[in-house]
Amino acid sequence: MNHEKMINISTKRGFLWPSFEIYSGVSGFTDYGPLGAILKNNIMQLWRKQYIAGEGFYEIESPTVTPEEVLKASGHVDNFTDPMTQCDGCKDVFRADHIIEEVTNLEVEGMTNEELDKIVKKHNVNCPNCGDKLSEIWNYNLMFKTNIGAKGNKTGYMRPETAQGIFILFKRLSRFFKNKLPFGTVQLGKAYRNEISPRQGVIRLREFTQAEAEIFVDPENKTHPKFKTIAGEKLVLNSQKTQIEGKDPITITAKEALENGIVANEILIYQIYLAKKFLKELGIPDEVLRFRQHLPNEMAHYAIDCWDVEVKTDRYGWVEIIGIADRGDYDLKSHSKYSNEELNIFIQYEEPKIISKTIAKPNMAKFGPSFKQNAPKVKSFLEDIDGVMVEKIKASIEKDGIYEALIDGETFEIQSEHITFEDVEEEIKGKKIIPHVIEPSFGIDRILYSVLLHSFHKAENEEDKDYFKLANSIAPIQVGVFPLMNKNELNSLATEITNNLRNSGFMVDYDTSGTIGKRYARADEIGVPIAITIDYDTLEDNSVTIRDRDTEKQKRVNIEDLKEVVGNYFN
Repeated sequence: MNHEKMINISTKRGFLWPSFEIYSGVSGFTDYGPLGAILKNNIMQLWRKQYIAGEGFYEIESPTVTPEEVLKASGHVDNFTDPMTQCDGCKDVFRADHIIEEVTNLEVEGMTNEELDKIVKKHNVNCPNCGDKLSEIWNYNLMFKTNIGAKGNKTGYMRPETAQGIFILFKRLSRFFKNKLPFGTVQLGKAYRNEISPRQGVIRLREFTQAEAEIFVDPENKTHPKFKTIAGEKLVLNSQKTQIEGKDPITITAKEALENGIVANEILIYQIYLAKKFLKELGIPDEVLRFRQHLPNEMAHYAIDCWDVEVKTDRYGWVEIIGIADRGDYDLKSHSKYSNEELNIFIQYEEPKIISKTIAKPNMAKFGPSFKQNAPKVKSFLEDIDGVMVEKIKASIEKDGIYEALIDGETFEIQSEHITFEDVEEEIKGKKIIPHVIEPSFGIDRILYSVLLHSFHKAENEEDKDYFKLANSIAPIQVGVFPLMNKNELNSLATEITNNLRNSGFMVDYDTSGTIGKRYARADEIGVPIAITIDYDTLEDNSVTIRDRDTEKQKRVNIEDLKEVVGNYFN
């Protein structure tokens, strides 16, 4: 299997290492070695290039420790749970839905605990370790809990996603973007989830890196100015309909997907296209990608629509690496409610509008004696209500002679003698709206795993070696510089070339160990795109040999042209 060989080379050559290894390790954590750290940063920089430089978004950085009230508002304190079960015998704990799926091959995501318990009993699902009986299933919150401050009297959590840090900055961000929709803000950084029993290496981590964009849009205008340029792009879509009917994913253009109502709006499908474009630039082939729409029973509590970008793996099957969601106005509404702050934006009309409406005017001669010290509160209530509520009050008073208004938890009886109704015309220059949010969320660690897996090439015969065919844009080492022999006159020139290339911004590996063939093989193994060899001819004609990793073709280049030739290769 590619997975096993890929992981072996990744570990041997410094891409991925087990964390806390000298203390027997802890599952759910992974160290990035020297090459892995560079590869990961290169992937994130390519992501920044696409979303910041390419789309005009801006990046923020918020704390990774989050106060409880923020995550209470977002729904994570109450809803961010996984179904958990424990073995009666060995007392080990497991994520219930994963064990059930492994044993029964049933798709159980989104089922209630009661439904999962019934499947466990029906299919005799037992402990995978000792075979004993499993307990009833309960909800387990995935967030790492902590205390803020020396006294420990304020509860916090390690953030489970980077998105909330953007939402709570909405007022400042909207001013930064001059209150013009749409606008996008991104954040890249660590997130934390205390997974029950992570057994999938870098695929399921307790500490991981996300790259998320929050795109704030007018709910009445989800068109995209670039949609026409990508309307003909073909996408492999596994929609709700194909999943429910048990059919294969369909290949369809972006325009057809929109016209047939498969994807909700232009902005959402444009983000699906961008995800495909990004993964292609990383070297992940189209044939191992698909886009799966969330089924109704698995849709997140905040989502209007949601699509996963999935990659095919030989070890774990189809794995989600990107989520693209229309979160609606859930987040801003919720944070507005819990914080008592208005999180909206004023949309100015091109031309002011004249509207007719009915207003409720307090009769102050009767108001004061009836409501006494509460008169200002009731008066403020009448002044703040919209036209729909005015009509409701008017209809109630005309029918029953009274309207019972609930204000700050107290009921006040408003009668016909307290108010009069008047039809007025008003000039409206715009309106306040709560923007909707389109969110592409990238799991950088899973994407890195996918890059390694699908750039890995197994040797076809014993003479060849396994190697990584990494895309030029993300290869940790860009150039290998090798003197043909470990001789002073060659080493001196090779060192000078190495320093010049490094000063020009290239990542260069300088190697004099072993034969030139072995050095080529080592460079190929870790995905170095090109190698430069300095030989005795170099001392005569001032030229070097450049070898291409993928074609193994070689050509002579003058040292004076080397910087330009290497630059052109990577650009």
